[in-house]
Amino acid sequence: MAFSYTNKRGVTYFLHAKTTTLRSGKVQNLYYFAKEKKAGVLDAVPQGYKVDETANGLPVLKKA
Repeated sequence: MAFSYTNKRGVTYFLHAKTTTLRSGKVQNLYYFAKEKKAGVLDAVPQGYKVDETANGLPVLKKA
C-alpha cells in the first residue's frame, strides 16, 4: 500500500524515492511527492522524517 497524503485543498499525493549517485561517489536518496503512483513509490515515511505542507499546499518531507 503506497503512502498517500491529502493536503488542505483535498489533493492526494504519493511519496516516492529515487537513489542517485553524486559526482563524489556518494549515494543519496531523493524523496518527492507526485499526484500519480510511479516507479519508486514508498509504503511509509522514512524513519526520522515527517510530512509537512507549504503555504501553497504542496507536501514536503522534513527531518523530525
